[in-house]
Amino acid sequence: MGYLNRGQLTLGERVSIGPRCVLVVAAHPNASKVRDLIRAKERRITIGNDAWLGAGVIVLPEVTIGEGAIIGAGSVVTKDIPAHSVAVGSPARVIKHVGE
Repeated sequence: MGYLNRGQLTLGERVSIGPRCVLVVAAHPNASKVRDLIRAKERRITIGNDAWLGAGVIVLPEVTIGEGAIIGAGSVVTKDIPAHSVAVGSPARVIKHVGE
């Protein structure tokens, strides 16, 4: 085995993460024989201060969620979400901005 996951997670202060959230810093078939055939994706996830992830949110590798951003329950975050915005859906899309 001996496979390393080099993805990194950076959480700001006062980040709220709801139940059953998944933060994917590495995506690959683990110890499967197909692992050598597929390029592993190991990247950083950064979540800014005061961000809020609702229940069941999935955050994929190489994503930054800005300070004070709100991610609606069940959303799948595939791209960066700007600070002080509300994003929902799969894939998550910004639907409005909130006051700073």
